[in-house]
Amino acid sequence: MGHREDLLEGAKRCLLAKGFVRTTARDVVKESGTNLASIGYHYGSKDALLARAYISLIEGLGDGFSGPGPASSKAPPGSLERFRESWANILRSFPDSRAIWMLTFEFILHGEQLAEVRRLLIEAQGEGRAGLVPLFSGVPEADLDKETVESEGRFYQTLLNGLMVQWLFDPDSATNADHLAEGLRRIAAGVTSGADAGTEGAGSGGA
Repeated sequence: MGHREDLLEGAKRCLLAKGFVRTTARDVVKESGTNLASIGYHYGSKDALLARAYISLIEGLGDGFSGPGPASSKAPPGSLERFRESWANILRSFPDSRAIWMLTFEFILHGEQLAEVRRLLIEAQGEGRAGLVPLFSGVPEADLDKETVESEGRFYQTLLNGLMVQWLFDPDSATNADHLAEGLRRIAAGVTSGADAGTEGAGSGGA
């Protein structure tokens, strides 16, 4: 690896060990075996490097979201069972990634003060939305249209962020995959019933 890759890997290890606020440029240099000048040359600043390292850690989490089983064992894309199964796989990965989720709060707190970091994280959110949709729909990320990412992707991302907060606060009482699936089933049934009632009402009014 070159200095750029060494710095990124060193920054990732520092973040997991010390967090965002406590990690210094010298920590990263010591961990990566590089030098201070390399940080500015390759990333512009220590904070930009740490933001990139965090994004890389988050992207790595996605590898565990698909679950341990083969793709053929998945429920049909778009089904309620696929929805439940996908969230069960995501939640199963949470214990091993607790340190990364804790970093999320640090970056949220300090992002307001660091314009460059904030910009990088906003861009990463968009990529994260696109990465979640295939888990549920089965459609490859490269084939997704913008409307799908901005609607379904935002929906899944919002649920993920909420689950993360609940799980970090208390894993035992946090919402699980069965709760989510049953909630979605009830909401969908209510929407369908409401639509049917509206149609019947409109028909009666026209008689």
